[in-house]
Amino acid sequence: MKIILTGDRPTGKLHLGHYVGSLRERVRLQNSGEYDKIFIMIADAQALTDHAGTPAAVRENIFQVALDYLSVGLDPAKSTIFIQSQIPALFELTAYYMNIVTVSRLERNPTVKAEIAQKNFETSIPAGFLCYPVSQAADITAFDANIVPVGEDQAPMLEQTREIVRKMNELYGEVLVEPSIYLSSNETCRRLPGIDGKAKMSKTLGNCIYLSDDKDTVAAKVKEMYTDPLHIKVSDPGHVEGNVVFTYLDAFCEDKKTVAELKEHYQRGGLGDVKVKKFLLEVLEEILAPIRQRRAEYEAKPEEVMKILERGTQDANAKASEVLRRVKHGMHIDYFGSR
Repeated sequence: MKIILTGDRPTGKLHLGHYVGSLRERVRLQNSGEYDKIFIMIADAQALTDHAGTPAAVRENIFQVALDYLSVGLDPAKSTIFIQSQIPALFELTAYYMNIVTVSRLERNPTVKAEIAQKNFETSIPAGFLCYPVSQAADITAFDANIVPVGEDQAPMLEQTREIVRKMNELYGEVLVEPSIYLSSNETCRRLPGIDGKAKMSKTLGNCIYLSDDKDTVAAKVKEMYTDPLHIKVSDPGHVEGNVVFTYLDAFCEDKKTVAELKEHYQRGGLGDVKVKKFLLEVLEEILAPIRQRRAEYEAKPEEVMKILERGTQDANAKASEVLRRVKHGMHIDYFGSR
């Protein structure tokens, strides 16, 4: 069996970084016919680890993420889209896994350390936040997922899952499936920079182009994009390394020959930033226009979107409950058998 588990925390609308980093590839994998099952999780419980005071916002973001999923082409007939908090087995598995993971190991997790610093949690770390690698391990293993498409920055999280799987299997027999990481073959797509060129595209840093942005908003953001500060006059030779416009062309433009020609022209001089940005806008609009249209159609039918999430959650719940029964049997804690 080839089973994929992937997903996102519902912290707001999804952006181009999500699209090239995961969404576009999920659609391709979904339509390839190579996989027996694809589970896509809206990780609201993980979002609550640092948004516990604003659960209403997380609830609204679930709907927004679902709209983004459907608008990019994720098909509920081919992929099971579900809400994390509605799968009780995930929390029970998390409790069992926490008994075999130390606090010091969690604190050494590079992804956790980076996010603690980013969110200024150094002096007061919520226990749920510190332990979310364990929760993530439950999310993956509850569906027998053996393939997990993630960004490069999430690799330490998956390695921690693999450690948990090995320990559980050592203690209780082969109760869990060990997952493998699936990384995009395009390195640019693994960590798309924000429009300011300073860091990875991030809602927190305010340097995003959202999938739901209208054409005028996208045009304004492309106009602001960081290019080459030394490329002052059109005639000046320019640099493409670190130039966000060319990074985006590498990530989004399928016409690699044209991109190579633009780079060569820019580097020798005689090509202005305005012209390159205009071409990038055309490339982005070709991608975003149909996404916008589908999003508007689903946005007009909120009941249908919630029904899709409900059906997907029921399907996911059945699978996770099956895995939980297997784990409890291995642990010899299925005291009353199956009734």
